[in-house]
Amino acid sequence: MALNYHTVFLSPAEIDRVVESKRKLHKLNRLEAQAMARVIEVLKPDVVYVDASDVLADRFGEHIAENLSFGPKIISEHKADVKYPVVSAASIIAKVERDKVISQLQKKHGNIGCGYPSDSNTIKFLEDCIRKFGSYPDFVRKSWKTAKRVKSEADSRQKKLQ
Repeated sequence: MALNYHTVFLSPAEIDRVVESKRKLHKLNRLEAQAMARVIEVLKPDVVYVDASDVLADRFGEHIAENLSFGPKIISEHKADVKYPVVSAASIIAKVERDKVISQLQKKHGNIGCGYPSDSNTIKFLEDCIRKFGSYPDFVRKSWKTAKRVKSEADSRQKKLQ
């Protein structure tokens, strides 16, 4: 049972902007830390438990703290979702929210798959977009390794035909 929760959505364009920026150091980790800080700012907890995405868990906690206007205790650990029920709950909420977005996209665009790189329906959707339109819709992260690979393979096939 949760007393309160808050979600932050990052658009594909926001993620692409960070991934494609010239500043390479820990860019996705920093973006995730900033997003977590936005949640923490709304909820104002005294203690924060986070699953560190950085290989250095303490550094990830420091990146979160840099973006806060107050100073809660931050417990940043790898596999925190196994150790702390509140982190497990947050992971479930994130998954449910993600699934809602995928469901809305499915209604509008047909079978886009689940959005994971191993999903054949997702790969087919990406291939169809490139074949039909030459690009991806706005809800696809262009910086996503899978999307780049599919586009590169399509470009290679196109060059061979010329």
